[in-house]
Amino acid sequence: MEVESVMCECCGLTEDCTQHYISEVKANFAGKWLCGLCSEVVSDEVSRDRKLMSVEEALNAHLSFCGKFKANPAELVADGMRQMLRRRSGDGLLPAKSKMLGRSKF
Repeated sequence: MEVESVMCECCGLTEDCTQHYISEVKANFAGKWLCGLCSEVVSDEVSRDRKLMSVEEALNAHLSFCGKFKANPAELVADGMRQMLRRRSGDGLLPAKSKMLGRSKF
């Protein structure tokens, strides 16, 4: 099986995948390739939205979100994981925007 590098159209993260897997992901997300995290976020948005959001609407919303913060894919992955964990724990009231962590001065 041949493996190729492919870049997520949302966050810019690059993964090595087989052509078969890439084709499956693109078929599920309107012809766009998404990394595992972004595909989970879009799928989660579709399944939890009470207004029956379509895959394309959820994808466009996530693309818009990622476009605002495209500086560092690693930070996006960390923020995405943080948001997903907050949603799953039912603590959706906390602000989604992360704060830079640094050493304490004490």
